[in-house]
Amino acid sequence: MSLPRHELLALLRLALPLIGAQLAYVAMVFTDTLMMGRLGPAALAGGGLGAAVYSFVSVICVGVITAVANLAALRRGAGDSEGVAAVTAAGIWIAGVLALLAGTLLWHIEPLLALAGQPEESRQAAGVFLRCLAFALPGHLLFMTLRGFTSALERPGPVLTIVLGAAVLNALFNLALLHGWGGLPQPGLAGIGAVTAVVMNGAALGLALYIARHPAYAAYPLRRYLRRPDRRALADTLGQGLAISGTYAVEACLFLAAALCMGALGATALAANQIANQLVYLVFMLPAGLSYATSIRIGQHQGAGRPREALLVGRLAIGGGALVMLGIALLFWSFPAWLVGLFLPDAHSPVSELARQLVLIAALFVIFDGTQSIAQGALRGIRQARLGFYGGLLCYCLIGASSAWLLGVHAGFGPHGVWWGLALGLACAAVLLTAAFEWLMRRQLGAGPVQAPPEPLAATRGMAQNG
Repeated sequence: MSLPRHELLALLRLALPLIGAQLAYVAMVFTDTLMMGRLGPAALAGGGLGAAVYSFVSVICVGVITAVANLAALRRGAGDSEGVAAVTAAGIWIAGVLALLAGTLLWHIEPLLALAGQPEESRQAAGVFLRCLAFALPGHLLFMTLRGFTSALERPGPVLTIVLGAAVLNALFNLALLHGWGGLPQPGLAGIGAVTAVVMNGAALGLALYIARHPAYAAYPLRRYLRRPDRRALADTLGQGLAISGTYAVEACLFLAAALCMGALGATALAANQIANQLVYLVFMLPAGLSYATSIRIGQHQGAGRPREALLVGRLAIGGGALVMLGIALLFWSFPAWLVGLFLPDAHSPVSELARQLVLIAALFVIFDGTQSIAQGALRGIRQARLGFYGGLLCYCLIGASSAWLLGVHAGFGPHGVWWGLALGLACAAVLLTAAFEWLMRRQLGAGPVQAPPEPLAATRGMAQNG
């Protein structure tokens, strides 16, 4: 079997279960939204506000512990099982601290929502929902940490199985509350949030038990490093993780800026933007899963001192991902009315007409969005998350957000201008980040001798003890 084919198959074996898990998580969010709709417009507004706040806060936290997968893959490539365990244990400790801090913020979020000018009824409903979701954060972050660990070992199957089970249980529990099975009370937003918290913590517990009992993980002494965390592993994880978290934050700010521009253009523009955004968010799970897998495969090759293979994986992932997103773009271009009809049955309403036009722009948008996401993963695989953050800051905020405002609001092109501004920012990110990865890898290959793999953490700990 040729090397490119071997690497492509290895990448797909890792990426496909992760993509499936991403889609299953989206199904959980969709189920919660449907439940909120059954409770009425006020609950939907307050719950939607709460869900948006939770999504932003949790994405920032998940960004930090995403570094576990990248660093564990590097250590595994170097044959350092102690280092893999140390990095994973560090991620678990960081996840616990983040859950405590972010949970406290969610518990006391209502005054901040008031400062942001949110209506009293909506912020009170959001506060009820978020106080329940604060208890979901520990399980959510622990699960994401363990997902990084098992994925770095190229064992993503348990992640997919558990997330699929969690999605089914989330739907069943919500149905039980909705229909009062077994004399259960009507849920309200507190009930929906409580179900999410139970399911999230249950998923984390399930994955933790699987890892603790399966012999494939016996070579990695997690318990030892949980009792006594390694300072170097903590510093490495935080250093990489904060850069990844910053990248997630500036990308979220790009879409927040677009929503604010749409809000300034009126309710019709805002509603159409929401429909187009939901479609983009759904298909984004494909490059998101591929990006995660790419960072792991590249990290393994880098850790083993195989930069040529790392470059090959990056090229296959970025090029293949762009082709996949081109197929999605053709779907958007060919069936905009059908896609919008999934959300709005009235095909002749102003919102539907505008949404169809935005979907046509999104056809180009998704190609750039998918490509830049995979390029970010490639940079994380070679420990260049900070460069990805700076590139994101430039392209998402300085180019994308400002172009969206200039074209959509200032120049008078309306909602179409906002989306063309978004597309411009993501196109710049796709080109810049892909070029940066290619340049860094070529420079590494042209430097002569292959760089030494990272020094095992066990060795450095031994030297510190002897010193």
